[in-house]
Amino acid sequence: GVVDTGIWPESRSFSDEGYGPIPSRWKGKCQLGPDWGSNNCTRKIIGARFYTAGVLDKHLKADTLSPRDRNGHGTHCASTAAGSIVEAASFNGLAEGVARGGAPRARIAVYKSGWGSGSFSTASVLAAIDDAIHDGVDVLSLSIGGRGQVAFGALHAVQKGITVVYAAGNDGPRPQTVGNISPWVITVAASKVDRSFPTVITLGNKQQIVGQSLYYQAKNSSGSSFAGLLVGQGCTADTLNGTDVRGIILFCLPLPDDARTPVSTFEYASQYVRNGGGSGLIFAQYTTDLLTVTASVACQGIACVLVDLDTGEKIIKYVGAASSPVAKIEPAHTVTGKEIPEAKVASFSSRGPSRDYADIIKPDIAAPGANILAAVGDSYVMYSGTSMAAPHVAGIVALLKAEHPDWSPAAIKSAIMTTARVTDKRGMPILAEGLPRKTADPFDYGSGNINPTGAADPGLVYDIDPRDYNKFFGCTIVRRTNVSCDATMLPAYHLNLPSIAVSELRRPVTVWRTVTNVGEADSVYHAEVQSPAGVMMEVEPTVLVFNTTDRVHSFKVKLAPMWRLQGDYTFGSITWRKDQKTVRIPVAARMTIQDFYADVA
Repeated sequence: GVVDTGIWPESRSFSDEGYGPIPSRWKGKCQLGPDWGSNNCTRKIIGARFYTAGVLDKHLKADTLSPRDRNGHGTHCASTAAGSIVEAASFNGLAEGVARGGAPRARIAVYKSGWGSGSFSTASVLAAIDDAIHDGVDVLSLSIGGRGQVAFGALHAVQKGITVVYAAGNDGPRPQTVGNISPWVITVAASKVDRSFPTVITLGNKQQIVGQSLYYQAKNSSGSSFAGLLVGQGCTADTLNGTDVRGIILFCLPLPDDARTPVSTFEYASQYVRNGGGSGLIFAQYTTDLLTVTASVACQGIACVLVDLDTGEKIIKYVGAASSPVAKIEPAHTVTGKEIPEAKVASFSSRGPSRDYADIIKPDIAAPGANILAAVGDSYVMYSGTSMAAPHVAGIVALLKAEHPDWSPAAIKSAIMTTARVTDKRGMPILAEGLPRKTADPFDYGSGNINPTGAADPGLVYDIDPRDYNKFFGCTIVRRTNVSCDATMLPAYHLNLPSIAVSELRRPVTVWRTVTNVGEADSVYHAEVQSPAGVMMEVEPTVLVFNTTDRVHSFKVKLAPMWRLQGDYTFGSITWRKDQKTVRIPVAARMTIQDFYADVA
């Protein structure tokens, strides 16, 4: 089930070729509209509904009252989660290859709740979740932001055995921005993949500089040629001030005191070049994840390239030495594989800790979400966002559900989290893009970067009876469409989650966890403890012995502060190891002395 802006049924990613009859257990419906007929529902798209409650008229008027996706977001997400196999997909020749969803043979049910440019309402999303439960979906994917009221609908779905996957949000790298923080859902951060799009810039002195872009040339293009190169310090309205850019390449170097984000500056500069008849834009910036904006409307017809700040200084030196500086920009090409570092956390990905429930680590997991190629209309386009990461996880959940139909949503979540990777294929720690770039921690990526193969055989799982959530979170219906879920007095770290967070560690705390063996019956696991800095952490017992009769064991974790300190979060982990199999959970702890103490100095 995909709750989003609808779907474009004609896309090749939703071909139902080779599909058998729709399962008899399916209770969904095909809701018709002015641009959606009964033939738009198929053996692939087996359900399609739309919801308008609470959505402003201006957003509805910008769309059509049907399940059809006029935005592109919902189609992109649906094809990422469960798109059929499509040969030779690409974005104008870039990232060419086979497009496939995480679960390419899964069927799709669409619940259009987003309208126009992507406006959702609480009422429309809750109605969609309610229908999805009744229709019989196995997985729900929601690439929407939010805190609070929609969590109640998600809890209802989880209590019916449906795994719910949410996007973490795109407000990173600022801390405490993560959304969709309920413990019963899987909250997904965005990571990058081992693919880049190098773009060669040749200066008039024959020096070549490599930037990144999604620049391509039309098939009938005469190729690249040199054009005049002009430096625009800051590239703001004040600094450009009517500068003539006709036929030239504008080079933008941000001013040191420019407080604006690179995105806003880039968008202004690219629009200025395009409106002024310019040839291209070279934009120097600190490391961010702006690549998809180089293919935005403002860059259509011109070459927009991103370069690093140190590279930008080389361009400045060339311009200063040349009497008539020129440059040439070649189209981008695609590079994948071992030479490209993979699995960095994207800069835009929202970070923890949670503002609402500090005793729960969020996000839960990271998955590919930067420069993701997927279906939009009849084409394939690259989008970036945690919206792109969530359907990767939803597709993997569908595969796990097919492989292990008896697993609960908590068991599936545990399998995904405890097998995640915190290092890349070379054993190097995963990094997080930000200001500055750093080694990633659980508030960046939860348990780590997703490892689908490992999740299929996790060894042990941290399972939760869905009724247990009610002990920690009291959800009340104030009015028909007003739901409030608040933490109870019982600390959330006592919930059997595949992570531990103690946000107010002032005295020794004991936390219990229970694991269920879902692997080889006769197994022995040994504990490996990495204590958070400044915290003494002990696990008892340190050995767990499983057999055909003893499939479930509990262990206790003792955490004690080493000092009396108004401190910050530090991180550790608990890993259960059996030979080469590891079952790892992250631990976060913060030593404190006082309540509500502002950490601003």
